[in-house]
Amino acid sequence: MSTNPKYDFTGQVALVTGGASGMGLAAARAFAENGAAVALVDYDRDAVERAAQALTDAGHRAVGLVADVADEAQVAAAVDQAVETFGRLDMAFNNAGVQAPPSDAADETAENFDRVNAVNLRGVWAAQKHELRHMRAQGSGAIVNNSSLGGLVGLPERAAYHASKHGVIGLTKSAAVEYAPRGIRINAICPGVVETPMVAGMLEGQAEAMAAIMQEQPIGRLGTADEIAAAVLWLCSSASSFVVGVALPVDGGFTTH
Repeated sequence: MSTNPKYDFTGQVALVTGGASGMGLAAARAFAENGAAVALVDYDRDAVERAAQALTDAGHRAVGLVADVADEAQVAAAVDQAVETFGRLDMAFNNAGVQAPPSDAADETAENFDRVNAVNLRGVWAAQKHELRHMRAQGSGAIVNNSSLGGLVGLPERAAYHASKHGVIGLTKSAAVEYAPRGIRINAICPGVVETPMVAGMLEGQAEAMAAIMQEQPIGRLGTADEIAAAVLWLCSSASSFVVGVALPVDGGFTTH
């Protein structure tokens, strides 16, 4: 496999929610390796501080910030702190998300529905809102929201999760057309089944369902967190300067059929 393209993000600042593990950590690392200062935001204090420290130890500029994205006040404080620390905000990957236990649509609990939408949809809304407040003032920026193949298709027993991820795409498209004239590009990615801690748990607990999903993967393998990060960096870079409001599948071909 060829190496990923290199970008020059020197002097730029990136923020990543869900930055302590999985796709978020891979993206944070990639932003840092391409010259950006990075604010990692996560609800797990120990994990996010360790992740930020590892980047700092490797010679990068990084800070770990604690926030539960379901709480708008915590998100606002984290975004403000990132800007206070590094002076600006140029790029953001709103990645934090949770799974919902599979459920017959007739038996789904309100608690499950509310929790998955609080994190996956309202969390992205809150992060985007407060990032835009800073980017609007400087007249530039790029935001990538993490949807899912679940934002593009339906699957049995996944109604609440897919509702949240479809919502992310609507949020992205509407904000994208509003902010493109102001110099800010907003896009979404729709990852397929990727090797992350969350998917590892699914593989273990729902082996049958995951086997069925894997049969739908034309590429015949799971994706990697680094492959998702590569798409995020491209969407944040000048290489995608004419790309606005897309929901980009990064899914090994899953949504093509």
